[in-house]
Amino acid sequence: MSPSKPTAPAKKKAPTAAEADSPRVIKKYPNRRLYDTATSSYITLEDVKQLVLDHIDIQVTDAKTQEDITRSVLLQIILEEESSGAPLFTYDVLTRLIRFYGNAMQGMMGKYLESNIKAFTDMQAKLQDQVRSVYGENATVSQDLWAQFLNFQGPAM
Repeated sequence: MSPSKPTAPAKKKAPTAAEADSPRVIKKYPNRRLYDTATSSYITLEDVKQLVLDHIDIQVTDAKTQEDITRSVLLQIILEEESSGAPLFTYDVLTRLIRFYGNAMQGMMGKYLESNIKAFTDMQAKLQDQVRSVYGENATVSQDLWAQFLNFQGPAM
């Protein structure tokens, strides 16, 4: 038997248009490990968070049952964020949210929160654009500037 030559690692191909439009599939195995099918590697919850921050659509499926568990993984990321640092949700907000479950207004509340968060991020993007037009392309909105803007705009909103 002749010795085999080592093969070069396979090059990753660029995603096709169909792959770019579809969400990135991540499989969660029973051992709680997350497997990114796009990179063929195991990733952490922090990596999933980074994908979300990079505006990459994801879909997390249970490797055994094929069930879509994306929402529960995203909620897990939120839980970890809430446990460390300054929480986004106060006790009062969380208890009020819980009270909406099973309530006749549950369906409306989700749409209301979604549209208000979208409006908030749109407003933030407009502020970023205004700062760039005044200070140049490399300017970013600091937390202080954003706080001042909200203090000024708060009563109007």
